[in-house]
Amino acid sequence: MSKQTAISKKTKKIIPEEIKETTFLLTDDNVMEFFLEYDKKHKENKVRITTDFGEIDIKLFEATKFHRSNFIYLTKKKYFNNTQFYRVINNYIIQGGNSDDQQTLNKRKKIGRYLLPNDHKKGFKHDRGMVSMPSSAVANPYKMASPFEFFIVQQHGGAHNLDGDYAVFGKVVKGMEVVDKIAAVPTDKGDWPQTNIYIKKIEIIE
Repeated sequence: MSKQTAISKKTKKIIPEEIKETTFLLTDDNVMEFFLEYDKKHKENKVRITTDFGEIDIKLFEATKFHRSNFIYLTKKKYFNNTQFYRVINNYIIQGGNSDDQQTLNKRKKIGRYLLPNDHKKGFKHDRGMVSMPSSAVANPYKMASPFEFFIVQQHGGAHNLDGDYAVFGKVVKGMEVVDKIAAVPTDKGDWPQTNIYIKKIEIIE
């Protein structure tokens, strides 16, 4: 057997596994089973958001298993890196996880198209510093969540008008002063910051 033949056979053996790994996509049909299993093996519950204004540490709640697991999964996939806080309303919320960059859309396509199962009825309120997830913009009677985006309640006294409609799945444990700085930036009529506010990275710290 020539050296060239041996290399070709080895290459053929490796490629199917690589294809299998890169073509897995989350869908509405497999998301519940996937994250129930993911929750058993991935127990990380604290992340750090690095922004242009500083760092924000967030603790994720074990009780909201679908949302916690999803956030950890996307963090490990480096989805949030170089996305933005794209909706900012002072004394209300800052919302991130999206961008007008084509790379963000490409990353979403590689992860899948899905909504998260309902994690609303866990007793968590939209107090100041809580982290929540917006519902999908599509017709959505079960209030399933759009998995790629999140918002932090910045309003003093909380934003309890949101209770019951959106799933609180974590809280800021350090860096609310950074949230306040972001919330105070000038925005356009659509609440998009006049200067882009990048999420440089989100990383797991515990």
